[in-house]
Amino acid sequence: MKNNLHYQELLKTINQLTYSRDTWEIFYDFLEMSAICVSNAVDTLHFDKREEQYIKAISKYTPEHQKLFPKMYANLVLSLEHEFQTGGFVDVLGNLFHELELHNKYIGQFFTPQNICTMMGKMLFSENGKAIIENSYISVLEPACGSGAMILGFAQAVRDCGYNHSQQMFVSAVDIDLKCVYMCYLQLSLYGIPAVIVHGNSLTNEEWSRWHTPVYIIDGWRWKSRCRTKTQDEDRAEVIIPTHKETIDSPEQLNLFSLGENKN
Repeated sequence: MKNNLHYQELLKTINQLTYSRDTWEIFYDFLEMSAICVSNAVDTLHFDKREEQYIKAISKYTPEHQKLFPKMYANLVLSLEHEFQTGGFVDVLGNLFHELELHNKYIGQFFTPQNICTMMGKMLFSENGKAIIENSYISVLEPACGSGAMILGFAQAVRDCGYNHSQQMFVSAVDIDLKCVYMCYLQLSLYGIPAVIVHGNSLTNEEWSRWHTPVYIIDGWRWKSRCRTKTQDEDRAEVIIPTHKETIDSPEQLNLFSLGENKN
C-alpha cells in the first residue's frame, strides 16, 4: 500500500484528527458515515433512520473537522480504484485497520492477509465455478465476513477466469461486529459487487440491520437471487439470508466458511 498515494493521504487525514479524538472513534465514525452515504444514495427504505445516524455522528465534530470526512471518503474511493487498476481486489480498509494498530486495541481482532484470501478464492472457485455455467451466476455465503477480504479473494478468482463480478456473482454476508459490516459493505459497494451484508449473529440467526450494495438494488438482484422473501414485515421484499442447513442443501450456494466467529 506504500505506492498508493490516496491510501497514504487517507491515513494522514485520520491521523490529523487524532489529537482531538481517539483513533478508534474517528475510524468508526468514518466507516459509519461513509456507509450511510452510500446506502442513502439508493436505499429509500432505510433512508430516514440512517440519515438520523449520520447527523448524530457528524455533529460531534467541529465544522473544520467535518470537512475532512468527505475528503477521507474520496481517498478511499480512489485507493480502491488504484488497487483495482494495478492488481485487482484489495482489502484496503482491513489494511488501514491494522496500520492504525486498532487490531491490538480492539479485542485482538486480526484479518486474514490478502494473499491467503486470494489463494483460497482460487481454490474455492476452481471447485465451484460450474455454478456460473449452470445458473448464470454463483452465490456466496459468508457467515463471518470481517472486512470482506475473503469475498474479495473469491471475486478476484471470478474475474481472473473471465467472468464479471458485478453480473455473475452474488454475496450474502453476515457479521456480529457492526464495524466489520461497514467495512465489508463499503468495499463490496465500491468494487461493484451485488451483496446483502447483514449485521447479525450467524449462530443464533439474530438480525439487527441489513445493508444492500448499490449494484444489488440497481440491477434487481432482489429477484435475480431467487431467494425466499419475507411476507409479514416492512422488508417483505428483501432477501432472507439462508441458514447453514439451507446453504448445505442448495447446490449453487458456496459457503466460504463453516459457521463460527472466524474473521476474514
